[in-house]
Amino acid sequence: MTHYRKGVRPVQDWRRTTNVAIDVMVYAILSVDEKNQVLTTYIWYRQHWIDEFLRWNPEDFDNITQMSLPTESIWVPDILINEFVDVGKSPDIPYVYVRYHGEVQNLKPIQVVTACSLDIYNFPFDVQNCSLTFTSWLHNIRDINISLWRQPELVKFDKSVFMNQGEWELLYVLSQFQEFSVKGSDSYAEMKFYVVIRRRPLFYAVSLLLPSIFLMVMDIVGFYLPPDSGERVSFKITLLLGYSVFLIIVSDTLPATAIGTPLIGVYFVVCMALLVISLTETILIVRLVHKQDLQPHVPDWVKRLVLERATVLLCIRDRQKFYPRRTQSSDMENNDSTAKLNHYGCENPRVAGARPLPVPPAQGESSPPVVHSILQEIAAIRRFLEKRDEFRDIAREWLQVGYVLDALLFRVYLVAVLAYSITLGTLWSVWQYA
Repeated sequence: MTHYRKGVRPVQDWRRTTNVAIDVMVYAILSVDEKNQVLTTYIWYRQHWIDEFLRWNPEDFDNITQMSLPTESIWVPDILINEFVDVGKSPDIPYVYVRYHGEVQNLKPIQVVTACSLDIYNFPFDVQNCSLTFTSWLHNIRDINISLWRQPELVKFDKSVFMNQGEWELLYVLSQFQEFSVKGSDSYAEMKFYVVIRRRPLFYAVSLLLPSIFLMVMDIVGFYLPPDSGERVSFKITLLLGYSVFLIIVSDTLPATAIGTPLIGVYFVVCMALLVISLTETILIVRLVHKQDLQPHVPDWVKRLVLERATVLLCIRDRQKFYPRRTQSSDMENNDSTAKLNHYGCENPRVAGARPLPVPPAQGESSPPVVHSILQEIAAIRRFLEKRDEFRDIAREWLQVGYVLDALLFRVYLVAVLAYSITLGTLWSVWQYA
């Protein structure tokens, strides 16, 4: 080592190319920073080359065939990773192995912090492909050539040292050799390793997708509440508030980038929009069936469009099932009123063919004042009952329209939710098993 010069490429003839064989084994995926587009991995890096100035005859040195020398004492190729963005916390390995025929082996673990174009659109079923490009920073391909230590097939499926208990699963490592030049300058050799990893989606499916699905199912079940009751509105408002709180909680879990939004984020926004649409539909139906006695009769075009065509579209044969059933107290009240009218010799005005009430006698006729007063009271009672029946008929018509529209909008909403869910489920299934 007295006359060894580590600053000179170790060849007897400078026209001879130094071939450096490299190998990479992925040990762990430490972190994937989607926001900063940075991948941190821990790899086992191996390289060897021939140093023509480090040769000896083992017979002259007690059959010593190899030895370890300090790295700082010999020439080491300047092979770097192009995607480096930060210096990792790698352990310092100060020695290399040297064999008697000049082969130098440099084995060391490296924590690699590299830039990577991360596509989060398929989150949490995403597959990332990040490259590690090894090349000489100064020497062109005539000085240093890079080759693969092992066969590409062995490198591709080698998971012998990979820690397979984290969030990311190593699929395979592809290797590719190529030459590149910048604006017609000298060509440089580079070896690319494509690290293909896939995220394990079980945690995100349980913590993100299932709660959202449960809330949407409860929103669909809420349509079975009567539309003329105020409980449906309060129920759907509670669901909307619960979903808003859920989105606030999971907002830190979703990856964020400046160039794209994951599909699951769009899924949450659409689910929120569907909840708002469901609440709006409920408010409109409740407004339609509320205080029907203060509304005019249902227009004929609404009856034709809703009560005839819509019922056929919904396959509703018996429209009477949408009528609100009268309570027992109302029937008792009607029977009591009818009995009082019959007591005074009057018929139920709702019965077809009922005879009119007796009119008060003319001025020329003599009648007791008491009878005249009774007849006026009976006439007022009849007008009141007829008006009440008219209001009830109007209320029944609007309730019928409200029930049919509610059934129609519910089925449209259900079809939209099912189509949306099936589409996303199909996409995520394809991504998961691709």
